[in-house]
Amino acid sequence: MSGVNQRHRTLKRWAIALIAFGVATIAILAMPVQLWRTGRSDVSPLDLIIGGPAVLYSSRVWIDTDAACGTTPKTDPDDCLAITWLIENGQSVVGISTSFGNASGDAVLQTTETLVAKIIEGGHDRIPIWKGWARPTTDEQRTVPPSRAAIRAALGFGPLTILALGPLTNIADALEGRPDLQRNVTRLVAVMGHQPGHLFHPSEASGRGVLMGHGPIFRDLNFSMDEAAARSILQMKIPLTLIPYDASVHAGITAADLETLAQQGPALRWAAETAKGWLGFWKNDIGQPGFFPFDWVAAVYVDEPSLFNCAKTTVWIATEWAFWVYPRESLLVGVTAETAENAKTLYCPETNSLLHDYLITGSLNPLRSR
Repeated sequence: MSGVNQRHRTLKRWAIALIAFGVATIAILAMPVQLWRTGRSDVSPLDLIIGGPAVLYSSRVWIDTDAACGTTPKTDPDDCLAITWLIENGQSVVGISTSFGNASGDAVLQTTETLVAKIIEGGHDRIPIWKGWARPTTDEQRTVPPSRAAIRAALGFGPLTILALGPLTNIADALEGRPDLQRNVTRLVAVMGHQPGHLFHPSEASGRGVLMGHGPIFRDLNFSMDEAAARSILQMKIPLTLIPYDASVHAGITAADLETLAQQGPALRWAAETAKGWLGFWKNDIGQPGFFPFDWVAAVYVDEPSLFNCAKTTVWIATEWAFWVYPRESLLVGVTAETAENAKTLYCPETNSLLHDYLITGSLNPLRSR
């Protein structure tokens, strides 16, 4: 009898799989060609301000990261490149907290410790690393990680710019119930958000990726890993800049770029080495000659925001239908009647043509490098 039940369960799974495949196929065939190729629905254009608007920054920077550089061939190296680049460019990074997302919390902590050791080897001072949450927080979790006290202490000392390269779990945890500390966040820079109907697939319109030339579809990982934390941050009304996928699409990092970076000290050499598997994934599966450095571009915004074209936008969380097949919660931006009330929130999807060279050389002068 158990064998019959097992066959029934197997048939049921196959039936569900076939139905899902059929629905997906119908949705794809019904989808407008332009949406399939570009991943973009028609939306109202944003009123982008070239090189601005100007923002207030603190000279003190806190980095929250889910660095997992080289953990697997398909793990992005952006966090390690971002952290090293900021420090090499003279930013005063007062602390780093570790999160989760690209890898487990333990793997992120180990990666960050290895990276900071390489940074010290290059002649920089030690930067304190604080272990943060390894998953979204719940009421049942009793053991609070050291990141909460560390972030609160840094904010209690004075104004702070926070660069969030992963989910917002640690930041929301430290700020919830503390309006006094929220006032000391001069700006939170987060890597997330998109306009309605935008799918993240880097093969956009090139026809070189897998999946009938469409290429892999990326999710808004930092948001999706802890939607509740993002919702909490939005309710705090702190100055917020969102650096989306679009900001990096014209700054692809190639094998030649990695070779150049490898000549610039032990930390960048190590980070460049960990990036080779990721670069191979982008070449073979996505069909791009270089990878888009999402988190690294956000680090540049902290250092040189004038390289970004940004809009004042309304930000909200709503359900979207991915490929018209399944629902998902999304962090959306756009222009609505409420935009004027959310003037502290900036969305920066475009960058100056100098961005790529600035990533590689650390200088806005193309004839000079760091």
